[in-house]
Amino acid sequence: MKALRDEFSRFLQRYKFGMDEIVTKLSILREEFSEQEGHNPIENISCRLKSTDGVLEKLDRKGIEPSFEAIRSSITDIAGVRVTCSFVSDVYRIVDMLTAQQDVRVLSMKDYIANPKPNGYRSLHVILEVPVFLSDGPVAVTVEVQFRTIAMDFWASLEHKTYYKYDRQVPQHLVDGLTEAAETAARLDETMERLHHEVHGHPAPHPSTVLQA
Repeated sequence: MKALRDEFSRFLQRYKFGMDEIVTKLSILREEFSEQEGHNPIENISCRLKSTDGVLEKLDRKGIEPSFEAIRSSITDIAGVRVTCSFVSDVYRIVDMLTAQQDVRVLSMKDYIANPKPNGYRSLHVILEVPVFLSDGPVAVTVEVQFRTIAMDFWASLEHKTYYKYDRQVPQHLVDGLTEAAETAARLDETMERLHHEVHGHPAPHPSTVLQA
């Protein structure tokens, strides 16, 4: 059992290193923008690594074979990074720059900003693969990166806390309120984007066309 735990720990460590690679790339972009443009499109970067129990629980819930190969091919959110941007245009700009890097491979992309979920959830999810160079050679590691604005992040946090409190059995009036709040947050993003670009003397850009996964 100890040998198995040690092997699983080493397996998860690769995902931590992959997560660190993505965070480093984003941090470099943020610092470069701060120095050269005086506008930092990235407000915050956070990350999390699924625990052993979390991975095993997901395997059981999805009926996935408990093997390293099955985990590697079936679970894409072991390593997760969340990027909070000031404006919607910043989200698309950072996504374009990150995914254009030569050692970053895009496995899938889901744009819930252009196409919100029915409950109002907005975010842009990208599954990336990056190389991690270990003592015995390079390995490809999958990392899920979520991009959203401050308003989207605030709404998602409130929605998560609400569903957690009610054990996902949320009263309909609260569900309706959350949907209305999501629409309000989207309008706020649009207004703040327009004001930002008016202040800086140029028109607001059109959102990028993003590949749908």
